[in-house]
Amino acid sequence: MEMNAIYNSFVAVGDSFTEGMSDLLPDGSYRGWADLLASRLAARTPGFRYANLAVRGKLIGQIVEEQVDLAAAMKADVVTLVGGLNDTLRPKCDMGRVRGLLEQAVERLAPSCGQLVLMRSPGRNGPVMERFRPRMEELFSYVDELAARHGALVVDLYGAEVLGDRRLWDVDRLHLTAEGHRRVAEAVWQTLGMEAEDDWRAPLPPAVPARWVTRRAGDVRFARQHLGPWMARRLTGRSSGDGRPGKRPDLLPYPPDTGRGDGAQPGS
Repeated sequence: MEMNAIYNSFVAVGDSFTEGMSDLLPDGSYRGWADLLASRLAARTPGFRYANLAVRGKLIGQIVEEQVDLAAAMKADVVTLVGGLNDTLRPKCDMGRVRGLLEQAVERLAPSCGQLVLMRSPGRNGPVMERFRPRMEELFSYVDELAARHGALVVDLYGAEVLGDRRLWDVDRLHLTAEGHRRVAEAVWQTLGMEAEDDWRAPLPPAVPARWVTRRAGDVRFARQHLGPWMARRLTGRSSGDGRPGKRPDLLPYPPDTGRGDGAQPGS
């Protein structure tokens, strides 16, 4: 990869991870790694343009149907595609279909942009991660295969031990904290050939073990506030992203002095 390459435009495609949950700003909107990356790229290139088509809760089929053609038409210098992980977390998941849809997305995006970037997504260490790890690793193996076939870059977040640290995950146990998103932005920045500003893989300080009562209280709060609503949406066929537009649907100039995009959707 060319070091310190110049990029004039960036389009982000995906789900809640790319939308920026749970990097919450004071006004109730989400920032996230893609906004942070865009801000840093904009600081290097006058007139830099950025679009973020991501919507929380989207499955890979919805990403292909609703975002991929729009992103391809923008012909950006950089396109990031992260999708399929929501599919692997469903009780019933047709991995053959997921692979086929991901291939369809890559085949459409790779020739339309200067550089396509794929990711091996991170996961929070714990029992949920262990349950779905085989599906995730199957997905990531196919990401590597597609990248090699189509000249895409791969950011290996899954292979970074620190991004499994529970302290980098929000209380919903599904989305990264602000520090987690900052590290992802740095990882993509370096993958694009930019000079490293810090070690995004650096471990956190040793954790102070929480008391048993504190852990159980956290489990109860998580089940009531996050797990219960998530299961209810699965049972009723609803999604947290239903009716939401892309975060920043148009490829427009982006200011270098902010870490958020215009049109960010309020958190819920």
